[in-house]
Amino acid sequence: MTFINKGACAARLASTAATALLLSSGALLAQDILAGVDLTKTCKIGFSQGTMNHPWRVAMVEGNKAWAAANLPNVELIVTDGQNDSGKQVTDVESLMAQGVDVLMISPLTAQALTPIVQDVMAAGTPVVALDRKVNAPVSYYITAQNIPIAQAAGEFFAKQLGGKGNIVEIEGTAGSSAADERKSGFDGVIAQYPDMKIIATQNGDFLRENAQKFMEDVLQRFGPGEIQGVYAHNDEMAFGALQALEAAGRADEVMVTGIDGQNNAIQAVADGKLFATFTFPYVAPEGIQYAYKACVDGAPAEQQDVILNFATIDQSNAKDWIGKGF
Repeated sequence: MTFINKGACAARLASTAATALLLSSGALLAQDILAGVDLTKTCKIGFSQGTMNHPWRVAMVEGNKAWAAANLPNVELIVTDGQNDSGKQVTDVESLMAQGVDVLMISPLTAQALTPIVQDVMAAGTPVVALDRKVNAPVSYYITAQNIPIAQAAGEFFAKQLGGKGNIVEIEGTAGSSAADERKSGFDGVIAQYPDMKIIATQNGDFLRENAQKFMEDVLQRFGPGEIQGVYAHNDEMAFGALQALEAAGRADEVMVTGIDGQNNAIQAVADGKLFATFTFPYVAPEGIQYAYKACVDGAPAEQQDVILNFATIDQSNAKDWIGKGF
């Protein structure tokens, strides 16, 4: 894990190695983040999750809850589920503030819709810890992995595997989310450097398996055998949706499919030769609750602090070493 100030974030992202090893020991992180902090203080912390329709987001919530329960005896953690609805998530935040939370943890569904309420929370003097996705305003702590370098690593992976030639289908995440925007821009920027590589179809899949499967079924009707060489999905769930469509059409052997997140079933699929790669994206637990507790006890930093979590590329060369280490 690397800790940097917001002002240095762009430079740090640009220089980070694309295959940095992800280290996720909660005990080690706690020792680092909460060194010298009294773990017995009383705090009420609200956690507004944008949606719980995805195993990665469930892991984020459950991981932070479990760490708090085991290590912070006097913390009350109140969790809300925005149910993939920005309007509901705004209402959730208002409810948490009405309950008098000392700190707000939030993983915003979309940046634009959640920015005003986050600005209100910050203006009221309540620290905000944003997890994974950004809002368009300063917060106390922003904790995430590196979407752009991950996407760039995916682009270079395709270029290497395909010899710099081929047609790619891109299945994007939730429209308006910083994750989808960055996973697209990083990947597309790399592919644009290879004249013989083209993104021939792209659509928003909302990070959902069923949406990706339906889109891929439509794409396979438009492009015949030999016309698609790769599928880049913004997460593992959508990679599985694309794979299901390819298998049903009898075309899985002609297309390489990659995802992002490092789900255990995706890692196994890479080891089995069904997916070509997945890129780990830490689910921000227990870092989220640790920084929220730190803000509760020590107060918010004077300006936004960005906490950048490292990632790893998992392909067929190392997948067996990663089995069981995802979520």
